This record gives sequence, structure tokens and C-alpha cells, in this order.
Amino acid sequence: MKSIALRELKSFFGSPIGYLVIALFLILNGLFLWVFEGDYNILNSGFADMSPFFTLSPWILLFLIPAVTMRSFSDEKKQGTLELLLTKPLSLWDIVSGKFFGAFLMIILAIIPTLIYVFAIWSLGAPEGNIDMGSTLGSYFGLLFLIASYSAIGVFTSSLSDNQIVAFLIAVFVCFFFYFGFDGIATLLPSFSNFISAVGMQEHFKSMSRGVLDTRDIIYFISLTIAFLSLTVYKLKSVQL
Repeated sequence: MKSIALRELKSFFGSPIGYLVIALFLILNGLFLWVFEGDYNILNSGFADMSPFFTLSPWILLFLIPAVTMRSFSDEKKQGTLELLLTKPLSLWDIVSGKFFGAFLMIILAIIPTLIYVFAIWSLGAPEGNIDMGSTLGSYFGLLFLIASYSAIGVFTSSLSDNQIVAFLIAVFVCFFFYFGFDGIATLLPSFSNFISAVGMQEHFKSMSRGVLDTRDIIYFISLTIAFLSLTVYKLKSVQL
């Protein structure tokens, strides 16, 4: 697993993909949070908190993570190297987990520089340090679990096709559905709104953003991640056969 993950990271930074993903994430967040006028501008919000960042990030990651994961297995299929990879002395879980952690660590590297935003808000607060660190830390933990779920979905969709664009589009749709779709369905079925919302990611991400790490939210994201990784293993088994 470790060797696969390291190989994925090297491939990301051996091409413009890794640098482009990190640059796009930081530039888009920087522009919306500090430059462009609007609801996401921290300087105009009047509050010393990171909530605009954590509201915006799921949208940006919705496209960036599928762009990172779309080549995980699609490229292997297209190049004809998937069969060779499956013959290595590694279990399917090792291969899938390696691909997953490679993409996951890639996005984490893009998230780390955003800690500068926390320091900036800490310094700009009146008085200095007037920021809810509990909520901020909880939101960062929630974002890590969200990234894990998005990455697992992306790795799974990349196993469905040898066309990277198709894998990208399917991943964007599935991520969008799990994050925003269930809340939309809940508004149409008010009698079951609580149950339906609980199936989606947004409800659990918002819960963690309040600074309270509920085990139900953690179990939800871990279960969702494992479920999509399991589907990927099942799909690869069919290829082996």
C-alpha cells in the first residue's frame, strides 16, 4: 500500500497535475475569501471566523478531487497496465488503499497552506485572537473526512471507465449528490427531512463545523469512505476474473 501511495504522489508531482491542483485550490480560495466582493469575503463579513472558507471549500473540492482521482485506474486501463498491477504481490485492498491515500495526501498538501488564513484572522480580530478555535478545528477535521469521502468516490468512479473525462464527470455527479442532493430531496419530502438529510454529507459536515466531534458524524464519513473503497475492490475483482 505504501509503495502504491508513494508512486501516486510522485506521479502527481512528476507532472504539472500536483502543482496545478494546489495552485488552483489556493488561488480560488484566496480570490473569493480576500479579493472578490460577495458573501464569501472574510474582510466584509464582519466576523473573525473561517466559516466562509469552510462553506466554499466543499464546492471547490467537488471539482478538484475528481480531477486528481480520475486517472487512478482509468489511466491504468487505458495504458494496459492494470493487469500488470493486479499481478503484483499485493492484495486488491493494498492497491486500492494506495491509490486512495495517494490522492488523499495530495489534497492534504493543498489544505495545509490555508492555515495562514487562521493566523491572518487571528491577527485581524478585534481584539487580537478573537476567533473561535473550537469551531475552526472542528471544521478542519470535518474537511479531512469530507476529502476522504470525495477521494474514495473518485477512486471508485475511475475504476468504472478507461476514459478519464467520463470518470471525472461521474465523480463530480456522485460527490455533488452525496453532499447537496440529499438536502434537496429532504426539502421535497418534509415528513422524512431529518432522515434524508442524515444520509447526506452536508448535515454531518455542518455538525462537525460547530466544533463538536460527534462519533455519529465520524462513523458516517468513515463508513462512506470504506463503502466506496469496497466497491472499488469489488469492481477490480471482476476485472481479475
